[in-house]
Amino acid sequence: MQPVNANVYGVHLADGAQVGNLKRVGAVWKFKAVGYDTAGAVEPGGGPLTHQHNMVFAQPDAAEVSARLLASHAAMQPQ
Repeated sequence: MQPVNANVYGVHLADGAQVGNLKRVGAVWKFKAVGYDTAGAVEPGGGPLTHQHNMVFAQPDAAEVSARLLASHAAMQPQ
């Protein structure tokens, strides 16, 4: 996670690709997934973590965010 401002953190994969933002909405933090189309334009709610869009967190803790997002992502993958 990389801080953007007091209310937003960019969420990136290990390779540096941005997959979303963690945004403070009222008293909670919500993951907002992002993806990119073939022309490179941002697709809000898209990308590899689209199913985790709007997942709620109590705080911007990198370890918790990573664990929960990746666990949920793995559960959505076909076996």
